[in-house]
Amino acid sequence: MTQIPPRITALLNQKGGVGKTTSTVSIGAAIALLGRRTLLIDLDPQAHLSLHLGVDGSAVGKTVYDALVDPDCDLRECLVQVRDNLRLLPSTTDLAGAETELAQHPDRNRILRTRFEEIADEFEYVLIDCPPSLNVLTLNGLCLADEVLVPMQAQFLAMQGLTKLLETVQILSQGLNPSLKIGGVVLCMHETQTSHSREVVQELANFFDESAGSGLPWDGAKVLMPAIRRNIKLAEAPSFGQTIFDYAPWCPGAIDYRTLAERFVREWEIAHGVDPSAAGKPTPAAAAAAAAAAAAAAAAAASAVASTRFTPESAAAARAARAARKSSAPMVGASVDGVRAAKSDVGRSDAEKKMSDVTSSAAIVEPRLPQAVSDTARVAAKTVSAATPVATAPAKSKARAKSVAAASTTAAASVAGAGSLEESIVSNSAPTKVGSAVAPAVAAAAGASTAEPEPEPIDPSHPFRAATRQRGS
Repeated sequence: MTQIPPRITALLNQKGGVGKTTSTVSIGAAIALLGRRTLLIDLDPQAHLSLHLGVDGSAVGKTVYDALVDPDCDLRECLVQVRDNLRLLPSTTDLAGAETELAQHPDRNRILRTRFEEIADEFEYVLIDCPPSLNVLTLNGLCLADEVLVPMQAQFLAMQGLTKLLETVQILSQGLNPSLKIGGVVLCMHETQTSHSREVVQELANFFDESAGSGLPWDGAKVLMPAIRRNIKLAEAPSFGQTIFDYAPWCPGAIDYRTLAERFVREWEIAHGVDPSAAGKPTPAAAAAAAAAAAAAAAAAASAVASTRFTPESAAAARAARAARKSSAPMVGASVDGVRAAKSDVGRSDAEKKMSDVTSSAAIVEPRLPQAVSDTARVAAKTVSAATPVATAPAKSKARAKSVAAASTTAAASVAGAGSLEESIVSNSAPTKVGSAVAPAVAAAAGASTAEPEPEPIDPSHPFRAATRQRGS
């Protein structure tokens, strides 16, 4: 490949939280994946760029702080290899005190540029993450850089902040760094569906078009495309110390940054005489590494699909599981009392268990009464239901409530003497349809009026009282 000078770019915006660090890491990592030797410089005391790549500046050894403050420090000793073709000059919180320590330095704004000349031939692309303020650290980055990229959101206030930033760059180009210019704007967290975003993008494009040929530092600047779509994966990746290409290589954010980096490299290489057919393309080694990574990802995906595929073996296992669930399910139609009796067998005598079995079987299998008994039961139920509204009225007399109870007792007696089959059922204390229909009505009639005294108690020897005791036990 044709030898070209390194492209040194500072990403700067005096407004925080616009995507400077994310753009620096993502563009740099994408360039490194193309096989280009890339250096990332973290000039922010917050050290977010270093943390994004999984590097702790306080534990890694020498950092950019040592490179700026210690004149005897070898800059190569401060570099950390974080990925293939990607190296980092990490930061630390100590960097916040560098401005005070460098206050008396005669050329404090050019220290980093002077130190970088020792290793300039080792890199093809250099990206600098500047802090969101104009201090000695930012000035060192701008004196080293040849161009400035402005990450920003397509919003009105962000566009106003860009105007102030252009003025700052113009002042620096007139003194500290005459070669400094604005390379363009990177749209971050972009929302294409809003008309406001589209209007801001159009205003930016018109402004740069009108500045063409003016000779100002932003002459030739443009809105870099594609815009980086809002994507939660870009926010999640730093928490794992990974780039977006490590964490989610095919999410929208990764695709946008990869495309942007390829165009960024292609534009620079074509401008320096590289054949357009090879410009912006990955090197053979990078292409082989990408193919191996793609094959590994495909194998992992195939394994995941195979583990969930519906096969005869998995179908047989599913049928066996369903059969096991059915066999362990409780018997349909069993009453709650019967289930409770079955669970309480532990610790009881054999006689008690036999009595519980007889009671449970009688509760599960409801006997059928002869037709005469059934007709008598229906007549009794109708008599009670017809009398209940009268008994529940609060203004009724005690005599009316007594008549309801008497009617219930008479209906129950007629049912009790209807046949030998029912006598056997009552003697076994098994609940029947008659009992289940009449007993609630009797209870409702007895407790209908709270203002009147209780009705006369039913004889304990009465068959319905015996059935009620057995049902509630």
